[in-house]
Amino acid sequence: WSSDVCSSDLRESTATLPNAVSLSRLGMAAAFPILDDPEARLLLIAAAGATDFLDGYLARTRGESTRLGALIDPIADRCFVLVAVLVLWVEDTATPAELLALSIRDLVVMVAFFATRGVAMFRDFGFTARPAGKVATVLQLAVLSMAYLCPPAFAPGVVAVAAVSLVALADYGIVFWRERRTA
Repeated sequence: WSSDVCSSDLRESTATLPNAVSLSRLGMAAAFPILDDPEARLLLIAAAGATDFLDGYLARTRGESTRLGALIDPIADRCFVLVAVLVLWVEDTATPAELLALSIRDLVVMVAFFATRGVAMFRDFGFTARPAGKVATVLQLAVLSMAYLCPPAFAPGVVAVAAVSLVALADYGIVFWRERRTA
């Protein structure tokens, strides 16, 4: 944001329905470990997926895309997925290897985000949604659902998530290096 944006403009531009929808996933992440009922957890997974679609749709159709919203959305996604995966691990539904495979992209993207913010020449790099990343997120949510709906499909799903995650990481890496060269 430029320094000429006054604080009231900043408040108006960030207090949007799409941002509220994105932030709702943080509440869902907090509720996930508290709920013991598999059906309730499945509903949270479905709601997380629905709000991930809905926030972007609302931002585009209402003209309420904000820089903060572009930051909140992926953070809320990562928080929800990481909490859900950790719950599966704590409850012995997922092995440590499955935990890593389901969350490696999220962890790498978060580390990359903070690393780029710490290096002045990389601060302008925009972490925007990419198709491969969206596919990986949808697949993560589907595989989390499989842990409750069809446990035998969980392990093969984890392998699929790992493969798509590697593609998404390579895609982000290519975009980063291209933008870095043109900057």
